[in-house]
Amino acid sequence: MKASTIRQLWCIVEESAGNTLMSLNDSELVTQLLQKLDAKHPLSSEDWYLMKNYLSSRTLLIREIAQYNSQNSLYLAVI
Repeated sequence: MKASTIRQLWCIVEESAGNTLMSLNDSELVTQLLQKLDAKHPLSSEDWYLMKNYLSSRTLLIREIAQYNSQNSLYLAVI
């Protein structure tokens, strides 16, 4: 797994709608992010497996980022 792939993944997390990510269960969350990553940066089967494990171990962090982004987008909409 390359560092550029991991950076791309975190960009996708940041760009994704927070409310959408928050509404998914862990399995759906991981699958959706993997599909988005694979569409932008095609993954080998080995990278898919590694990235799935990487994401699965970071779902709490992803949810915290999604919640933060969701709250900030609401705040900016008010301003």
